[in-house]
Amino acid sequence: MPAHELVSRIRLGALSAESVVRATLDRIAAHDGPINGYLTVDTDNALETAIAIDLRIAAGAPVGPLAGVPVAVKDAICTQGLQTTCGSRILEGFIPPYDATVVARLRAADAVIVGKTNMDQFGMGSSNENSGFGVCRNPLDLACVPGGSSGGSAAVLAACEAALALGEDTGGSIRQPAAFCGVVGLKPTYGRVSRYGVIAYASSFDQVGPMTRNVEDCALLLSVLAGHDPRDSTSAAVPVPDYVSRLRDGVSGLRIGVPEEYFADGLDPEVERCVREALKTFEQLGARLSPVPLPHTEYAVAAYYILVTAEASSNLARYDGVKYGYRASSSVMKQPENELETMYIDTRSEGFGLE
Repeated sequence: MPAHELVSRIRLGALSAESVVRATLDRIAAHDGPINGYLTVDTDNALETAIAIDLRIAAGAPVGPLAGVPVAVKDAICTQGLQTTCGSRILEGFIPPYDATVVARLRAADAVIVGKTNMDQFGMGSSNENSGFGVCRNPLDLACVPGGSSGGSAAVLAACEAALALGEDTGGSIRQPAAFCGVVGLKPTYGRVSRYGVIAYASSFDQVGPMTRNVEDCALLLSVLAGHDPRDSTSAAVPVPDYVSRLRDGVSGLRIGVPEEYFADGLDPEVERCVREALKTFEQLGARLSPVPLPHTEYAVAAYYILVTAEASSNLARYDGVKYGYRASSSVMKQPENELETMYIDTRSEGFGLE
C-alpha cells in the first residue's frame, strides 16, 4: 500500500500504526536474509513509537504527515542511539549521540524508523558489493545487484520491507539503484535538504533524497525532508513548495532541456530507447523540448573523479581509531616504539575496504 494511503488510514483508525509496523518487521524477518538489505533493525523502538502514535490518535491529538509509516534510513545518516556504520567496518559499533536533521524531521513527522540499510562503504561503489557487511542483493532477482551506493534502501523498498526510505547521492547513488530495483529515487537540488549529520564522502556533491515506490510518496517524503537548516552552511534558505499538490499541475507548457551530448557512445540502446520514449510522452502531455548544448560533458566524469577523491581524502582522514569506531587492537604489541602511527596504519588498513 502506498505510504500516503497508509497515513490516511492510520489517521482515520482503519489501520493501527502498530499493526503496520509489526507487519513490516515480520516481512523483514521472513525475507531480508538473502537480500541483506538491512544492517540494523530497530524492532523495539519501532514498535514503541508506533504504539505511542496510536495512543495519540485515539486521544484525538494531532499527528504528523508521515504518522505510522515505516521508514528505512541509509546507514550513512546518523541516528541517535542506533548503530551507524556507513557500510564500513571502521565504524562498526559507532552509536551517534545525535540525529541527522533529516532523521529529526522524520521523527517530527511521526514516521517510524525501522532500521538502517546496507550500502557501499562510505558511498564508494555502484553495486552494493563493496559493503563491509556483505553483499546486498536485488529482490527482483537475487543473482543481480541492487545498484549502489544506496542499494539497501532500494532493495528494501522493492521487497516491501519499508514504505519509504532515505538514500544519499554523490554521483548517482540514489538514482541508479532506484532504476535497478524499479522504485522511485530523487536527488534534490544541492542545498534543498540538510546534510547535517550525514557522514561525508564528497561534501560538495553529497545530498540526501527520498526513495519510494511511487511518485506521490516521493513528493510527500521530500516535503518533510526539505527546508533550510541553520546547522548546515550549504543549506538553501528558500521556501519549500507544496510538492504533493503541484503533482496535479501537469507538464503542459513546461520547457524541458535535452542535452544531446548525453546520448553518447556507450549508452545502452535500451536505456536510450526508454529516455526517448519518455521525451515523446512529455511532448504528448504538452511539454516543450528544447535542445541544450553542454559541450563540456565529455570532461564531466574526469572532473568528478578528481573532485570527489580529493574531498574523500580529507573527509576520511578523521577515521584514526582514536575518537570513534574500530581500533586495531594488536598494533601496540607489533611496534611499541611507534605505537601511535602503527595504530593509525593498522586501524585504517583493517577497517577500510579495498574500494
